[in-house]
Amino acid sequence: MFEEKKKVVGYTTGVYDLFHIGHLNLLRNAKGMCDTLIIGCSSDEVVKEMKNKLPVIPFNERVEILEAIPYVDVVVEQGIDDYKDKMVAWEKYKFDILFVGSDWQGTDKWNKIEKDFKKIGVKVVYFPYTRTTSSSKINAILDQYDDER
Repeated sequence: MFEEKKKVVGYTTGVYDLFHIGHLNLLRNAKGMCDTLIIGCSSDEVVKEMKNKLPVIPFNERVEILEAIPYVDVVVEQGIDDYKDKMVAWEKYKFDILFVGSDWQGTDKWNKIEKDFKKIGVKVVYFPYTRTTSSSKINAILDQYDDER
């Protein structure tokens, strides 16, 4: 008989505040490599803890935006401990591929994540960082606009 092909599950995380083309490219490219794409979206509290400021777009609205994108299958809440949360997510969803932007490639944090996930059979895929547009750049423009008012 025919053997059923295993479905490939992908996972990625982010704030997804001020959604832009870099976010869309990452999600589109990720979905092209898996059957099911799960997104861990950082809560407002997590963003406040990590970046010392609240996101512009509230969590529930960021989730709604992500859920409306055809490349996204499931959106879950991402907690504060990035490494631990990824491991907890793997235990729950058993994803095969972990997607991340290339701006993290080669960092101590991601070298450890990559090494530990390799041990459990998860491939880490880095997608090119979109240098022309980023939430940080958009935030800087908004801050400058506020300063001028």
